[in-house]
Amino acid sequence: MPQKTENMKLITKILPIILVLFITQIFAQEKVKIDGVAAVIGDNIVLYSEVKAAKLQVDQEKEDGSKISECKIIEKIMNDKLLAHHAVVDSIQVDDGTINTEVDRKINYFKSQLGGENKKVLEFFGFDNLSDLKKELYNVEKESNFVKKMQQKIVANIDVTPEEVSSYYKSLKSEDALPEFGTEIVLGQIVLEAKISKEENNKLIAKLNKIKSDIENGSSFRMKAILHSMDPAASREGRGKGGFYSDITLETPFVKEFKEAAFSLEEGEISEPFRSQFGYHIVKVEKIKGRSRDVSHILLQADVSDEILAQVKDSLTIVKKDILTQKISFEDAVVKYSSDKETNKNKGLLINPQSNDVHFDLARMDPALYARVSNLKIGEISEVFYDETREGKKMYKMMIMKDKIEAHVADFDTDYVKIKNLALQKKRQELVEKWTKDKISDTYIKIHNQYKKCTFEYNWNKK
Repeated sequence: MPQKTENMKLITKILPIILVLFITQIFAQEKVKIDGVAAVIGDNIVLYSEVKAAKLQVDQEKEDGSKISECKIIEKIMNDKLLAHHAVVDSIQVDDGTINTEVDRKINYFKSQLGGENKKVLEFFGFDNLSDLKKELYNVEKESNFVKKMQQKIVANIDVTPEEVSSYYKSLKSEDALPEFGTEIVLGQIVLEAKISKEENNKLIAKLNKIKSDIENGSSFRMKAILHSMDPAASREGRGKGGFYSDITLETPFVKEFKEAAFSLEEGEISEPFRSQFGYHIVKVEKIKGRSRDVSHILLQADVSDEILAQVKDSLTIVKKDILTQKISFEDAVVKYSSDKETNKNKGLLINPQSNDVHFDLARMDPALYARVSNLKIGEISEVFYDETREGKKMYKMMIMKDKIEAHVADFDTDYVKIKNLALQKKRQELVEKWTKDKISDTYIKIHNQYKKCTFEYNWNKK
């Protein structure tokens, strides 16, 4: 049973990648088509091609060179099909716009990996045209969304009590199975952002107004976007090319200001310049399609001069000197100087988005940040360094090592939050397992004879 559990964990970790690829390059390049239904789960089918492709990918990913049986592969796929089937039965909704956005994102990723041409992506997947590939990836992504939402529904409102956490810890300790946690650090930061002058902002607005006027007088929005837009997608193939985005909905993961502008315009109308965290924009509504819209978009961002950047660096260097000479404490300097809204009300402490606390696993940190802080001792401050957000904001930072907890075996008091998360994860897993057992018994399931002799973790054969 322990080996079976470990194998299923591995498959669970890797299989989402397989579901995106669906048909691997091996089958595509050799033009091999494996027909036939391996299993039926409710209204969903499992194809032999899915099982074969999934097994190939998992075997390639295993570092020790061992193989996973097709029985374990098909069981994981059937698990997902069961979740997806009951998501539909339970009327769980998924957003088409979000799915299409994710499909376009994945295709653009594949293009970047394969040389930037649609032809190479089609050859890789074994499709004749982009439309058919998008339909296939859409179906895969839609099923993946159903699986995730069904899992979320099953474990919604599940929590663990302090007594359950204590009991879980004691059980691990009695089995000599307490986990070992790697070195963790607590970091504080002071950030000085390079501010754009009002004059520079006015120049951007004036430029956008000129572009808007040119378009209204007959110029091509697409060409203007390619020439001027600082949205990286505008000059690339795929979604966003020429500034064009199709099927935008209120649920599409774009910034609020963008969607507010897009949904306040009539068809053919161009917005006034507006500001978001990314810069200044204009948007044109190309077509209104019920709840969604096709829009074109141009983004401009201010260019921060080297002189301004040098001034910001010098200012933060002075702040660091004042902290080191004890003219001001680090915490007071955060309040007085730091421009980072997420940390300047929290004594500068960084919050780990995965755990929602202040502890970071040193071994899992971003390599660039790791290089800056890994050798700091408690209380030491890093060098002042340059950084830039994906929105284009430029800044200088310095970090302080607030605490450093060396690698150790789990301790109930020190690691309570982590132990609680492990206990919660176990409780959720047990709930999903119970749900799976219950649903297998009252769901139509038909498995091909080839897999009926498999030793499954669940009673898929209903014996």
